[in-house]
Amino acid sequence: MNTIEIKNITVLGAGQMGHQIGMLSALGGYETTIQDLNEAALQNAKDKLESIMSKWILKGKISEDQKLAAFSRLSFTTSLENAAKQADFVIEAIVEKLDIKREVFKKLDEITPKHAILASNSSTIVNSLIAEKTNRADKICNMHFFFPPLVMDCVEVVMSEKTSEETAMLTMDVCKQLNRTGVLLRKEISGFVANRILGALQREAVSLFEQGICDYKDIDIICRKALNHPIGPFELMDLSGIDVGYYVMEQRFAETGDLADKPPVCIEEKIKAGHLGRKTGKGFYDYPKEGVKS
Repeated sequence: MNTIEIKNITVLGAGQMGHQIGMLSALGGYETTIQDLNEAALQNAKDKLESIMSKWILKGKISEDQKLAAFSRLSFTTSLENAAKQADFVIEAIVEKLDIKREVFKKLDEITPKHAILASNSSTIVNSLIAEKTNRADKICNMHFFFPPLVMDCVEVVMSEKTSEETAMLTMDVCKQLNRTGVLLRKEISGFVANRILGALQREAVSLFEQGICDYKDIDIICRKALNHPIGPFELMDLSGIDVGYYVMEQRFAETGDLADKPPVCIEEKIKAGHLGRKTGKGFYDYPKEGVKS
């Protein structure tokens, strides 16, 4: 099979990652289905994408015709079976919990055509932990987009020992078709490359804050002004979603048992309070109602 035979892409999850990945797929020329169990989430995804694409037209990024063509290739459904039964390529972008991903991939293995590649957008969970629930470990990989996918260029494509070369190359080709820079990792490691580096920075930032060395706002200022980072670590946690980072930490701690990987107290407090960052209007910072940069 070659790239031109990948015609139908299914994206699971209409959340902050999934709906934008789906739009990238439609813009890339693929017949695309976004699936989510929540009808309200699908409607919200449609509304957000309509708004983002309208802004792109005003900015001259795309034409009205390109927008209409992309939306004509994009459909939405709550049915996993309807979404996946004709898929050539699936990108899973659901909650960062291993047991739920394993259950979904088991269903996908039963529903999708035998040639279909099943990719996980997980930012931490290695695909071999998911693939063991299927009968096609050679066709499973990680395809880790960065938030927000319509802005961020890089995609980490991660192979396990059982991922085939064909699967890896096809996934890299899909990245290219989506106008994204794919970087191939031929060996699995929890957190991959970007999040291991970012995680080290965030752990140190949180440690300094919890020790009372420096206020979180000042830590962000130092990272922006002294290290020339576009945003500080606490601002980034708010942007990405504090719950997303929390689930990543929980998964890492479950794998390693290392107390250094356990979610810190200040993150636990945010989760309990429901202060998850920009998407809830409050995290480490307070936010007026505003859309994500597009």
